[in-house]
Amino acid sequence: MINLRKLPLIVLFFSVFTAHSQNPRPVQVDVCIYGATSAGVIAAYTAKKMHQSVLLVDPGKHVGGLTSGGLGFTDIGNKYAVSGLGLDFYRKVGKKYGKFESWTFEPHVAREVFMQYIKSAKVDLALGHTLLSVRSEFGYIKELELNYINEEGQLTTKRVEAKMFIDCSYEGDLMAKSGVSFTVGRESNSWYNEPINGVQLRDKHQFPDGIDPYKVPGDAKSGLLWGVSDNILYPNGSADTKLQAYNYRICLTDAPANRIDITRPEGYDSTMYELLLRLLQKKPAANLGAILKIDHMPNHKTDINNNGPFSTDMIGMNIGYPEGDQEKRKKFRQQHELYTKGLLYFLGHDPRVPEHLRKEMLTWGYPKDEYTDNNNWTPQLYVREARRMISAYVMTQANCIGKEVVTDGIGMAAYTMDSHNAQRVVVNRMVKNEGDVQEGGFGPYPISYRSIVPRAKECKNLLVPVCLSASHIAYGSIRMEPVFMVLAQAAATAASMAIQTKADVQEVNVQQLQQALKTNPLADGSVAEIVVDNANTEQVQIKGNWATKERMGYGPSVLTADAPSAEERSVQYKPVIVKEGQYNIYTYVLPGYDKLASQTLITVFDGAKEAKVSLKKDDIKVQGQTSGEWVLVGKYKLPAGSNAHVTIQAANADGAIVADAILLVPDGK
Repeated sequence: MINLRKLPLIVLFFSVFTAHSQNPRPVQVDVCIYGATSAGVIAAYTAKKMHQSVLLVDPGKHVGGLTSGGLGFTDIGNKYAVSGLGLDFYRKVGKKYGKFESWTFEPHVAREVFMQYIKSAKVDLALGHTLLSVRSEFGYIKELELNYINEEGQLTTKRVEAKMFIDCSYEGDLMAKSGVSFTVGRESNSWYNEPINGVQLRDKHQFPDGIDPYKVPGDAKSGLLWGVSDNILYPNGSADTKLQAYNYRICLTDAPANRIDITRPEGYDSTMYELLLRLLQKKPAANLGAILKIDHMPNHKTDINNNGPFSTDMIGMNIGYPEGDQEKRKKFRQQHELYTKGLLYFLGHDPRVPEHLRKEMLTWGYPKDEYTDNNNWTPQLYVREARRMISAYVMTQANCIGKEVVTDGIGMAAYTMDSHNAQRVVVNRMVKNEGDVQEGGFGPYPISYRSIVPRAKECKNLLVPVCLSASHIAYGSIRMEPVFMVLAQAAATAASMAIQTKADVQEVNVQQLQQALKTNPLADGSVAEIVVDNANTEQVQIKGNWATKERMGYGPSVLTADAPSAEERSVQYKPVIVKEGQYNIYTYVLPGYDKLASQTLITVFDGAKEAKVSLKKDDIKVQGQTSGEWVLVGKYKLPAGSNAHVTIQAANADGAIVADAILLVPDGK
């Protein structure tokens, strides 16, 4: 293991470095993180809390990646999969809104929380620093060469040495320049025995039959409409280098006092949207929801995503992005921005768009209080997938569906295997989208530590929690912002352990890493919260007739007492409490469950006396992409040990009762 001599880090907080000579001495830190995404911020915070010196680098000026860049309607999957500082982020966001946790939020609120992490840990941040090259020796990254614009406006070079490196970029630039194996595109079905990988012509977000692809309908010689490719459609399951589409997650507002009108963007070309008009003629839209997936955020704002066959996804227009340099990527971002702003303008102003859609579109505008340093438009392109590392272990469809379960899990995923369309082609003289896959129905599954570290022969001091080792279709499930944050915390913890033991990242004791993540989930030594899921047979006692429903609620299953009955039926949770103290007790409730009882009766025994609480169904609202919510039962002083317990009662209920999980949060968290 390289033993670098540690020098003082000369850097002004939140400023770029200033070069004092043509060849300044390199900055030396314990851990260098490339990419100030959500994962990058969490990795930097974690490493600092573990007493490492840290430098967080990003080629842009934006902190928080997609989470603070418009994706406020969080892709949760199952909340059971979100742990540690990833979960803490959504709790901190919740506090901004006076809630326990919040999975829907405004971009600026997310950024404020990320900056809280950076400021509280005093993370050194180098924005506007682009990676030029990587120097390695004997399988170890020795030095990064970066360039940036200094305070005098000059292009300047900076060198950075570190003991450990973490690539948290969406593109995997550090990984690639370090000589680590990677892939771009889709594997064939046969490569990893994945029936839904490769080319997939399916019916989701698909054009109906009969949409003509030619500029002059019926005349192939007239050429194809904008956005339609002349690619040959290969058989389902074939491999290729195409990428699922990118887009911008759009924050708009309908609050007049905070609204900026959507105007015609420079370079606007209405012919880019001819295909949408043909779609509307064939399949009229009752409202904008047929074209734009409009999810409502707090304070009259949105997170707008792709919806339907023609929407915000710029299908087929990202080929070459992953391996492009910063100038080329800038052009991709500009093209996507023009397309998206043009689409919004087209919907509100083109007379060929049905009047009711135009009127609805004109109620929306750009929010004055978002992205104030970027003309009220997000600087973060939604790079759904770019490079993917090929390491000693590749996560595949078998992991997602539980057919193969790893024992070195350091985080979990739970979202649907989700790929957006990759190309728009002509099939039997009709327009068709290809590449959209949405396969779910599985529970949370662990992600291998081996999938975030390169092969030892390629690099021994690098971790890659974002562009990790996974097939295209498995990555479609893993690639969610909460998961990236969870994996980033694991990566930073592993990096610190490797430094402390002078080991390579491949030699980190995974069992010790797993234990550290479990016992110190916030990386600050605070008392960990306690979760008891219904599947924990050692700490759950069941009386009466309860059914187990798989793959719903929190964790792998829930218990339900569906038919009203006078018999004694209860589920008792017996948490093991390490430290005596005040705890806020929550229970996970599924108000949308079929024929749920009007109220759920809960008994809390604090080791000395009982308290009875009734939770009313009508008082519980679910927000975001999830089936349930943590609902506060109350605050109780609980003794250490296992004397306290929480019991959900089902006797004499007027409907179904659900017993899922309980949560004990130390007071003050």
